[in-house]
Amino acid sequence: MDLSLQLGPMVLPAPLLLVLASALLAFWLARRLARPLGVDTEPRLWGVLLAALLCARLAFVWSYREAYLAAPLTVLDIRDGGWSPVAGIVGGWLAAAVLLPVRRPERRPVLRALAAATGLWLLGTLALQWHGLQQQRSLPALQLVAVDGRTVDLRSFKGQPVVLNLWATWCPPCRREMPVLQQLQAERPDVHVVFANQGESPARVLQYLAGQQLALHHLLFDPRASAGQAFGHRALPATYFFDREGRLVDARIGELSRATLAERLRRIAP
Repeated sequence: MDLSLQLGPMVLPAPLLLVLASALLAFWLARRLARPLGVDTEPRLWGVLLAALLCARLAFVWSYREAYLAAPLTVLDIRDGGWSPVAGIVGGWLAAAVLLPVRRPERRPVLRALAAATGLWLLGTLALQWHGLQQQRSLPALQLVAVDGRTVDLRSFKGQPVVLNLWATWCPPCRREMPVLQQLQAERPDVHVVFANQGESPARVLQYLAGQQLALHHLLFDPRASAGQAFGHRALPATYFFDREGRLVDARIGELSRATLAERLRRIAP
C-alpha cells in the first residue's frame, strides 16, 4: 500500500516503479524480438507509450473534472499523481492497433512486448494489493503534542475517517498542498484532518501559519518525527488515509491536488 523506494530526498512509489519496469520490459523485449527481422521498433513503442500516458492522464482529469476546473492549470502538473492506469493500458493498445497495420514487419515484436508489459503490470498490481492486505496497518499509538501543550494519542481520532498529513514548513510541496487540506477540513466535518508537523518548534509553525492565514483544526507537533519513523518514510509530504475503524486504506507520498485528494478520500469516506 505504501511501498516505495527512497533515493536520498526522492521517493518512488511502488506503482510508479511497476509502470517503469513494465515500460523497460516492453522496450527490451521488442528490441530483442525485432533484431532478427532487422526492423526498428522504438519509434512505434514511443508512440504507444505517449498515447498511453495521455489517455491515463485525460481519463483521470475527466473523472475529477470539477476539481481541475477550479484550477485549470493544475491539469498540467503531473506531480499530483493523477493517472488512470486502466485507461492508459487501453489507450496504449488502441494506439498500437493504429500505428501498426497488419503488414508492418515490426507489428509482431511490438505486440508481444506490449503483452508482456501488460502482464507484468497486472501481476505486479495484484501482488501490491495482496501485500497491502497482508500488511494492514492501523492508526499508530503515538503521543503527539497539541497547540495548548496537551498530549494527544493519534488513536483518539478513531471513529471517523482520518486524513493524517505529515508536513514541515521548509517543504515546498507541503506548503503548496496545505490550502487543499484546509479546504477539506472545512467541507468535510465528518473527516478528521490531522496535521502532524515533523520536527519543528511550535513557535516557528504558528508563525508560518499566521503569515499564510491558515487555520488548522487538528494541529499537532511531532518533535522527534516519530510518525515518519512509524510508517517508514522520511520524505515529506506524506498523507495517510484511515477508515472509521482506524485501518490504513491508502497513502500518498508526495503532493496532493484537489483531484488526487478526492480520489483517495472516496476510499475512506464516500
